[in-house]
Amino acid sequence: MSGTQTRSAGQPGARLRPAQLRDVLLYVLTLALLVWLLLRGAELSGYNWQWRKVPGFLISWQDGRPAAGALLRGLGVTLALTPAALLAAGLIGLAAALLRLSASPVGRVLSRVYLELVRNTPLLVQLFCLYFVLAPILGLGRMCTAILALGLFEGAYVSEIIRAGILSIDRGQWEACQVLGLNRWQSYRHVILPQALRRMLPPLTSQAVSLVKDSALVSTIAVYELTMQGRALIAETLLSFEIWLLVAALYLGLTLFLSVAAAWLRRRLARSIC
Repeated sequence: MSGTQTRSAGQPGARLRPAQLRDVLLYVLTLALLVWLLLRGAELSGYNWQWRKVPGFLISWQDGRPAAGALLRGLGVTLALTPAALLAAGLIGLAAALLRLSASPVGRVLSRVYLELVRNTPLLVQLFCLYFVLAPILGLGRMCTAILALGLFEGAYVSEIIRAGILSIDRGQWEACQVLGLNRWQSYRHVILPQALRRMLPPLTSQAVSLVKDSALVSTIAVYELTMQGRALIAETLLSFEIWLLVAALYLGLTLFLSVAAAWLRRRLARSIC
C-alpha cells in the first residue's frame, strides 16, 4: 500500500517535469530577448559600454586594501532600512487589523481612516509630508522618517492581509478557545495567529518584496541607499546603462533572497504542524 501511494504521489511530479522545463526555457528566452533589445538599443544610440569600470563601484581599493564601493555602501543602507521597515509594517499592520476586528467602534473607525488615507495617496507624497512637516516637529532624522513612511505605507496593505488570514480561520477554532477558557488575546496568540500565519506568508512575501522596491523612493529625501548611490554615480560618470543594470541586479538578488527565505519558513511551519 505504501509503495503504491509513493508511486502515485510521484507520478504528478513526473508529468509536471516537462512543463517546468518549458517554463524555465521561456524564462531564459525572455531574459535573452530583453538583454538583446537593451544591447541593440544602446548600439543604435551609439552608446559606448564601459563594463571595466563597474567592479570599482562594488569594491574599491584604499591603500592596497579592499573596501566597499559606493553601490555596496548603498546596498548596506538598504539592508539596514528594509528589516526595520518590515518590522514597523508588521506591527502597524497587526495593530490596524486587530482594531478593525475589535468590538470598539472608535478603533474600527480609526483603522478604516488610516487604511483609506494611506492606500489612496502616493507613497512619495506621504514621504514628503512626513519629512517636511512631521519630522521637524518630532526631531526625526532622514533614516527614521524613511522607516516610518515605509512602515505606515506597507502596514496598510499588511493589515488587510492579516485581517483576511484571521477571517479565514474556521469559527470552530474560536469556539474551542472559549471552551478552553482562553481570553481574546490568548486565543489570537496561541490558536488563531499561528494557523493564519501559514496562509498569510505568500501575500506577506509579496508585500515584503514590494517594500524593498518602494525603498528606492527614500532617495528623494537624501537617504543614501542603493538607488541614491546609483544616481550619484551616474551624475559623476555618465554610465547610465551599466549602473542601472547593476542596481537592478542587486535589487533582484535581495528580493529573490526574501522569496527563498519565505519559502523555507513556510516549509518549516508546515512540518511543525504535521
